[in-house]
Amino acid sequence: MKILVCIKQVPDMESRFKLNSDNNWYEGTDLAWRMNEYDEFAVEQAVQLKDQVGDADLTVLSIGPDRVKEMMKKALAMGCDRGAHIADDDFFKKDPYQIASVISEFSKDKGFDMIFTGMQSQDRGSGQVGVLVAEMLGLPSITTVVDFAFDGDQITAKRELEGGIKAIVKTKAPALVTCQLGLNTPRYPTLPNIMKSKKKELLSIPISELLKVEGKQETAKMYFPEKKVGGLVLEGDVGDLTDQLIKILKDKTAVLA
Repeated sequence: MKILVCIKQVPDMESRFKLNSDNNWYEGTDLAWRMNEYDEFAVEQAVQLKDQVGDADLTVLSIGPDRVKEMMKKALAMGCDRGAHIADDDFFKKDPYQIASVISEFSKDKGFDMIFTGMQSQDRGSGQVGVLVAEMLGLPSITTVVDFAFDGDQITAKRELEGGIKAIVKTKAPALVTCQLGLNTPRYPTLPNIMKSKKKELLSIPISELLKVEGKQETAKMYFPEKKVGGLVLEGDVGDLTDQLIKILKDKTAVLA
């Protein structure tokens, strides 16, 4: 069985963000970087499936600059067999359609039986890449998965819907699954596995070899929301409050001008 799991490197969400000089993304310097949280659950599920099947080969793929290799080594230490780094310093300029096309171009002739992705990334949050990959490869996809089972070639997954409702969906491999938080408990790499990961294959492929399409959208501008002034709490009895409110509306706004 051949399995692919796609991961992304994102900044720690507690970081202090600054806009870049073009105001179309955040500045990458002085940030702490980590694996996208949703993708950690995807890696864990991929490794669990590999362990269940026994005779399986698990590839981890990530797109980005050289620094993503360190994050990929964590996935290798968790149990992935090899890594495919798609080298791209301008990864943030690619829209979900382009990212999906690169993944599908890489995957199309490799015969993957299962593809796992996170439900969405923590920085862009589009939730589009996984389903676009499935569409481009002609595969069935199951999204926002919170429970996963595999038997033979049969996949049984529980999806999280709105309002706390769950749906059980079945399909056959090959297929693609996008993983929601809480699907499993991602493992911590052990020291022996960290040492073993250093010897695993980690190839870099220029994105120019795989990107065959133009983008469908671009980020024109990013900005921080304006800070709003604090609210004013009025206290007292209703008659006095009415007078206070009318005075404030006359003095501070054009409502009663």
